[in-house]
Amino acid sequence: MPTLELTPEEIQLLEETLEYDLSELRMEIVDTDRLEFKSALKHRKELLMGILEKLERCEVAPVLA
Repeated sequence: MPTLELTPEEIQLLEETLEYDLSELRMEIVDTDRLEFKSALKHRKELLMGILEKLERCEVAPVLA
């Protein structure tokens, strides 16, 4: 599995960005009438939630200078 090294500040920004996108996506899903598009949006929401969950479980290692 690939490894991605992020600073605590980058992790916080990524979490905030994912949470914002999820919020916007939820509203878009509610407002969408086309079933195909709604299904695609729901799939995207699941992917984003999975990424956010993984990010929240990440271990934060001390940064060595």
